[in-house]
Amino acid sequence: MSPLVETVLFVFGLVTLGYLAGLTGYLKTEVGDALSQFAVGVALPMLLFRTMVSADFHGSAPWALWATYFTAVAVTWTAGHLAMTRIFGRDSQAGVVGGVAASFSNVLLLGFPFMLGVFGQQGVEILSLIISVHLPTMLAASIILFEISGGKKNGVHPLHIARDFLRRLYRNSLIIGIFAGVLWRLTGIPLPGLATRLVDALADVAGPLALFAMGLGLRRFGISGNVRPALVLSTLKLFLMPAAALGVAWLFGLPPMSAKVAVAAASLPAGVNSYLIAAQFGTGQALASNQMTIATACAVVTTALWLTIAQMVFG
Repeated sequence: MSPLVETVLFVFGLVTLGYLAGLTGYLKTEVGDALSQFAVGVALPMLLFRTMVSADFHGSAPWALWATYFTAVAVTWTAGHLAMTRIFGRDSQAGVVGGVAASFSNVLLLGFPFMLGVFGQQGVEILSLIISVHLPTMLAASIILFEISGGKKNGVHPLHIARDFLRRLYRNSLIIGIFAGVLWRLTGIPLPGLATRLVDALADVAGPLALFAMGLGLRRFGISGNVRPALVLSTLKLFLMPAAALGVAWLFGLPPMSAKVAVAAASLPAGVNSYLIAAQFGTGQALASNQMTIATACAVVTTALWLTIAQMVFG
C-alpha cells in the first residue's frame, strides 16, 4: 500500500470510527462536542504554537501561496453562489451560504493530520500560513457579501454579526496560538525543556482527536432535505476548487511543496464552520449540513485523486 493511500485511509478511517461510535450509540454526540472543544481550544492551538516557534518558512512564498489558494476560493465561491441563485432559484442570502459551503475547506481538523501524514512537518508549516489568514478572510467575506445581498431583511443586522465576529476573533484560541508562537519566535529564546514536553504532549494528540471528534459531529448533523443542491456544491468543492488551485499554482510558478499543499488544502471537504456561518445568518443550515456530510464521505476518494494529480504535475 502506498504512503498516500495509507494516509488517506488513516485520516478518514478515524473520522469513520468517530461516526460509527455515534451511530451505534457507543458514545453520545455530546462527547463529540466536548472532544471538539478540547481539540480546538487546547490541542490545536498548541500545535500551531509549536509550528510557529520552530517552523522554517523559507521558500514557502506566502504571498503567492495566499494568492493561489484564495483565487481558488473566489472562483468556487462564485460558482456556488451562481448555482444556488441561477440553477436552484434561491435568494441571494442562500447564495452566500452556497458560496461558503463550496469554498470553505476544513483546513483545521482534517488539514493538519492530513498534511502531516502526506508531506510531513514541512507540509504543516506551509498549511499554517494558510490557516493564519483563512478564518478571518472567509468570515469577513461572508459578512460583507451577506450585507450586500440584503441581510437586514432576515432580521440579522450585518454590523452586529461583524462586531460579534471581531470579538470572537480576538478571543479565538487558534489565533492566540498563532500569535503567541510568532511572539515567542521573535524573542529568540528556546522553549524550556518542561514547556517543550507539555506543548508536545498536547500538540501530538491534536490530529487524531480532532478527526475522531469530527466523525461524531457528522453523525449529529446528518442529511435532511436539500440533497440536490448539496450534491452540486459538493462537486464544486471537491473538483472545481482543487482544479482552480492547481491551475493558479502552475501559472504563478509556486514552489512544488507549496503548490501541492495548496491543491491538497483546496481538495478538502467543508468543515463545520460553513454550517456555523449559515446558522449565524439564519438561513441555509440544512444545506450546509448536507453538503458537509456528503463532501466528507466522498473526499476519501477525491482528495487522494487530487494529491496524485498534484504529485504528477509538480513532482
